[in-house]
Amino acid sequence: MRQPFLTALFALLLTACSPLAHAATPVQGYQVVRTYPHDPNAFTEGLFLLGGFLYESTGREGASSIRKIDLGTGRVELERSIPSQFFGEGIIDWKDRLIELTWQNQLGFIYDLDDFETRGEFSYPGEGWALTRNDHRIYMSDGTSRLRFLDPETLKETGGVTVTDQGQPVDQLNELEWVKGEIYANIWQTDRIARIDPVTGRVKGWIDLTGLLPVEDRPGADVLNGIAYDAKADRLIVTGKLWPRLYEIRLVPKD
Repeated sequence: MRQPFLTALFALLLTACSPLAHAATPVQGYQVVRTYPHDPNAFTEGLFLLGGFLYESTGREGASSIRKIDLGTGRVELERSIPSQFFGEGIIDWKDRLIELTWQNQLGFIYDLDDFETRGEFSYPGEGWALTRNDHRIYMSDGTSRLRFLDPETLKETGGVTVTDQGQPVDQLNELEWVKGEIYANIWQTDRIARIDPVTGRVKGWIDLTGLLPVEDRPGADVLNGIAYDAKADRLIVTGKLWPRLYEIRLVPKD
């Protein structure tokens, strides 16, 4: 019986010593390409780019809004306030609609994308944090390690996936963005963005944005939150709650 035991032990040791056995998830750094003005009073919850404009939702009861913004100047082209009892959360576009979550009311709103007029409501269990989409599905975060799948026409939940890194659940998934077939997710209260495989939920890599907001801009600012991607121009833009700037960044190997 000793020989099979020794053989198995030797194989186990080889596996444990393999460079692939405990390979760390890759971490990327960043270079700032350009900055854009951002309302320092905007408690950013949702962010996306469409047609050359920035669409942003802001949170806090009594101060939540959705906005269409000229990216270059920061000028608000269109704005709608959310009823004061709601804490606005993530937004996404689908065809001619803009869809918004609220935090703890289990209620979402549907607006006309052109004029922000209300077109309907929808409900969901639990909290609402953020939304993103590809061409056939909407993805929703709720602060846990699970991403929900929503039918973009009915906004009914159709499934989901648990996000993991090295086999461990990754929770506090916040603002989301679809980038080149992956889901980028802010991790609340950190300076990191997870690059997630939308099929398996596995974290394929991390983006470390430590130091992005200069020291002189930190007083009064809150956490990193907000990712927008312009697929046509291949531009990745990030910001945070109450930050005075948006940052267009390029991903680079981390030192």
